[in-house]
Amino acid sequence: MSAICGWFGLSRHAHYKYIHQEEADFIDEQAILLAIKEIRKIHKKMGGRKLYKELQSFFKNSSIKIGRDVFFNLLYRNNLLIQSKKRHQITTMSKHWLLKYPNLIKDFTPTDSNQLWVSDITYIKIGDRFYYISFITDAYSHKIVGYHVADNLHSCETIKALKMALRELSGSFQSHFQLTHHSDRGVQYCEKNYVKLLQSNGIRISMTQTGDPRENAIAERVNGIIKTEYLFDCKNINFQELKKQLSKAVQNYNTTRPHLSIGNHYPNFVHENKIEIQSLWKNYKPKKTNFANLFQDTMENVNLFQDTNKNLSQIM
Repeated sequence: MSAICGWFGLSRHAHYKYIHQEEADFIDEQAILLAIKEIRKIHKKMGGRKLYKELQSFFKNSSIKIGRDVFFNLLYRNNLLIQSKKRHQITTMSKHWLLKYPNLIKDFTPTDSNQLWVSDITYIKIGDRFYYISFITDAYSHKIVGYHVADNLHSCETIKALKMALRELSGSFQSHFQLTHHSDRGVQYCEKNYVKLLQSNGIRISMTQTGDPRENAIAERVNGIIKTEYLFDCKNINFQELKKQLSKAVQNYNTTRPHLSIGNHYPNFVHENKIEIQSLWKNYKPKKTNFANLFQDTMENVNLFQDTNKNLSQIM
């Protein structure tokens, strides 16, 4: 062994130290994978950044040192990265004769809970049937304050999510700002009973002006999280079981899922405590390459190289 190590310029001590380090790294990785498995028993589609944050106390208690890039590489090697899915079903029916309201939140940023609620409807397909879920989310805390699932898109079903949110509002801290309810211009939100319930509770009505999902981004994001992280494996279950799964999903989302947009806190914690939050969310978009400038820089380098060679030839 000494002779073999000598061929590579290594000592036996360095060789065995490397082997022991490899064994220690393997044990740490297995422990991390088990910890991830435990978290994903509840949050089955929790992404890598949130997993890394949730495991910080585990790393500290286990004396494991691992950087974010190495952690993501571990997820990649074990096929644990999450892939997003595209939306197919349309739930918004905005071509109707009912009164539509203007967008009141274009330049508004909530500074506390119960200043702005955002609402939307999404769907889930089980077998050959579609079920429709209405959500109402507090825009500051990202807490789901009201929800309801039905087998149709009737307005009487959507209003049940609003009634749930209002019941919670009656027993919670009231902001000194007037509460605003923001939604798309779907017929469910323009229906007279829904509008009347909002107005009777002194809630301002705001609606999107186009079909751009960015006008109701928080609500759209909540739809995606609940569907892709919690209800993605609801197959061959009946309607009552779906209701139970939805209730459990909302509970886990509100109480144990961190959000980068609220400083990696839990929505329920932010909603019930007046804290200053800092968004940690970043949009990782690759920068566009300016090929015209790149070509110009390349030609300048080529010319510089040719001039240098010419000068050297003259000197020689």
